[in-house]
Amino acid sequence: MRQRPSQLPLDLSFRPANGRDDFVVGSCNQVAVDWLDHYPAWPGPVTVLCGPTGSGKSHLLAVWGHAAGALIVQGPDLQVATLNDVIGHAQAIAVDAADLVKEPDCLFHLVNMVRDRNGHLLIAVQDPPARWTFGTADMRSRLAAAPLLELGPPDDMVLQSVLLKQFDDRQLLPDADVLRFLTDRMPRTFDAARAIATRMDQLSLAERKRPTKPLARKVLIDLGYLETTPEE
Repeated sequence: MRQRPSQLPLDLSFRPANGRDDFVVGSCNQVAVDWLDHYPAWPGPVTVLCGPTGSGKSHLLAVWGHAAGALIVQGPDLQVATLNDVIGHAQAIAVDAADLVKEPDCLFHLVNMVRDRNGHLLIAVQDPPARWTFGTADMRSRLAAAPLLELGPPDDMVLQSVLLKQFDDRQLLPDADVLRFLTDRMPRTFDAARAIATRMDQLSLAERKRPTKPLARKVLIDLGYLETTPEE
């Protein structure tokens, strides 16, 4: 009798853990974490958090937003005409993907608003404002003068811990040798960790298998992170 082919489960959403205790701290982000932990004793009203996609910027924004009671908004959603209504009387404001604003003047006005009310503004971007080519020179210079917290590439400990967190968010429990197998062969990015955990979750459910090294190898091959080679 032929076996029915396995089917990938529906792409059901899961709820990631975004609390302070869930954020993995290492050499790549220690400076940023220390700076945010010292709020509100910042020397100025504006701080820029910079790092590649998946480096933990949104997580840190959420952590700081909770601690500071801050309003968290998305850069692409901001418009000059509605800025006052959106911001209201908030004293602490966090803007995720601030470099994706459709109207760069929003950031200029937002900086002025925060300064006028003696508040604090934390913006998350991919590239430092000093490298921006959009918006006014005044806006870029003001943001470039603000403290810059850069999130670097993860070291072995952080990458393995991030993988473990991604698996734990999906209620997967890989052995330590599976984590080592993955971190030795995967791209050293947080995006790769998220993609691996997502694919592992899909295959684990579809094939009704726990996270093992053979399954991990298949995931890496599926994602193009590993060439098809004989089993090690």
